[in-house]
Order: sequence, then structure tokens, then C-alpha cells
Amino acid sequence: MENLDRTDIRILRALQKDARLSNAELAKKVNASPATCHRRTQRLFDDGYITEARAVVRPDRVGLGALAMVGVVLDRSTPESFAAFESAALEMPFIIDCHLTAGDFDYFLKIRVRDISDFSRLHGAKLLTLPGVRQTRTFFVMKEVIDQAPLDF
Repeated sequence: MENLDRTDIRILRALQKDARLSNAELAKKVNASPATCHRRTQRLFDDGYITEARAVVRPDRVGLGALAMVGVVLDRSTPESFAAFESAALEMPFIIDCHLTAGDFDYFLKIRVRDISDFSRLHGAKLLTLPGVRQTRTFFVMKEVIDQAPLDF
């Protein structure tokens, strides 16, 4: 963060809250000229502080109301087994997050499905066929208290 000044931080915070802001609206919010704001925003993208801007879709409105967190244990802990698992997981659109973790599980997956029977079908046909999977443990989310919260910096 040493390369960011107050204006950069205000731009990042404003865009986290609403990425649909026009450049003119953003400039007004951060107290900068539109030209300065555009240049700084572009630099934040170019330097990798912002990786993308996208809409957040309500899962229940598109028929994906069930959320499962799945802990995965692989049969081996090698760079090759991790790479094979990650490569295969990237090809499965129902996996919306995949994290390599320390502790009892090698990975935690966040999976969106229609319902429990949809998950059961995917579990048997897809998840258990991922390379190197020895064990899975599934946790169904009953209530999403915080999801995709903006970063606090």
C-alpha cells in the first residue's frame, strides 16, 4: 500500500461499494478532476490493485439458492497433485471459490447449486472424480451472514 495515496484509497473504496459509478461521479466522490480520476483508476487496474469490475448476481434469483462449503483431502500432498486438482477444479463452473488451505483439509470449495439433490448429483458425478480426491466433507450453509464484503484498508 506504500504506493497508494489518499485519493487512490478513496477510489478503491468507492469502487468496491459501487463499480457502476461513472468517472464523473467517482471524481466527485473522491474530490478529484475527472481526468485525474480516470488516469488514477486506469493505473490501479494496470498495477493490479483492481483486477475486475463485475455485477454481483443474487443466487436465489437465478435458481442457485443452496450454498455448500466442501473440505477436500487429497491422497498426496505434492505440487503435481495440487496442480492436477486445481486444473480440474477450474473447469467446473459450479465451484465458485477454491482455496488451498493449511490444516485438516487441503482445499475448501464454495459451491452453488439449486438444492441438496443437485449437490448430491454433482458430488458423485464430478467432485469425487477430481484428481487425487481421497475424502470430502460437506457443510451446507443455512444463512449467509457476510458474503463478498468489501476489503477494509
